[in-house]
Amino acid sequence: MIPFSPPFIDEKTIKAVTDTLRSGWITTGPRTKALEEKLAQYCGIHHVLCVNSNSAGMELILHWFGVGPGDEVIVPAYTYTATANVVVHCGATPIMVDVNSDFSINVEQLYKAITPRTKVIMPVDIAGWPCDYDAINAIVCEKNIRNLFAPKTEEQKKLGRILILSDAAHSLGAWYKGKRTGSLTDISVFSFHAVKNLTTAEGGAICLNLPEPFNNEELYKQLRIKSLHGQSKDAFTKSQIGNWRYDVSEAGYKCNMPDVLAAIGLSALEIYDTKILKRRKEIFDAYTHAFHTFPQFQLPIYETEEKKSSYHVYPLRINHITEAERNKIMQRIFEQEVSVNVHFIPLPMLSFYKNLGYQINNYPTTYDNYSREISLPVYYDLTPQMVETVITAVLRALDLQ
Repeated sequence: MIPFSPPFIDEKTIKAVTDTLRSGWITTGPRTKALEEKLAQYCGIHHVLCVNSNSAGMELILHWFGVGPGDEVIVPAYTYTATANVVVHCGATPIMVDVNSDFSINVEQLYKAITPRTKVIMPVDIAGWPCDYDAINAIVCEKNIRNLFAPKTEEQKKLGRILILSDAAHSLGAWYKGKRTGSLTDISVFSFHAVKNLTTAEGGAICLNLPEPFNNEELYKQLRIKSLHGQSKDAFTKSQIGNWRYDVSEAGYKCNMPDVLAAIGLSALEIYDTKILKRRKEIFDAYTHAFHTFPQFQLPIYETEEKKSSYHVYPLRINHITEAERNKIMQRIFEQEVSVNVHFIPLPMLSFYKNLGYQINNYPTTYDNYSREISLPVYYDLTPQMVETVITAVLRALDLQ
């Protein structure tokens, strides 16, 4: 059976983890700090905070910005549930908008959704394809939108506008107009979950890129404390001789990244562009070459003059079929021992959000994308022969071979 997305783990990664285990220090310490610094350098910014998940990172930022009951946060209807769940956890209301045919948030619909209650916009880089950040950044700076903004906290007053919080879970290594994701807007959060291009088993990273008068270095220190129960020193700092005393300045959270996981990320980051992304692009190109002559397929866009994907998910769509027909095609692919997936079931179709009154009929492009989408396997160890097996399985499932 060809799996869908096993993690990239080589002997160097295993050695990095065992070295960490033998070091006697496995929780947050020097390796986590090294990963933060290398990620910041990679993205072209100065400050990155590693945490235990993308979800925790996004929720941490929402709490820091003072998002709570009565507030609204705009999210795409087509995303993984984490994007909206963190809004609910803060007591705020997710305002869902439709997406474009390339899966990115529809900027016109986003604009129409802004109200005086809007505090944050959360665009999502689905499949690793960056959103139109220039347009989104410009909207929140428009005079009439700024005048609509009703700040309630010191942080909101300091920014003086809606915060852009990018859910960049899929897009580490993607490019938009000459800049890498992580540097494209106010704050971006990556995911290093087991199925992501770069994994730490579980984990995430908050990329800080706020404009003046914010001091991103000071914000990094503040968020670091917030991620450790409000404690002024982490365990590694306290372990130094005579440095045991600490204080707690707030009732914070527990979402720090441990060194044993950071070691996995450090190892992968060294070869991320030269090996991991290179191989993933080769697989994308192979699928595109195999399917582009068939009118039955709608191929994903993953490279233009302005944008370049991180090649995280290959979302193949089948033209002129229903959701039920898509499901049958997937079953025929599974029967040929090839694992495929769907990214994602839209938020309004999930029981929790349906019960809150969200209706998929209000998001026609979201449903159209979902109903015809099949995610194909993409990972470093997928050999050319395995790619051919996947291609053959898809063609046979549609009676094209």
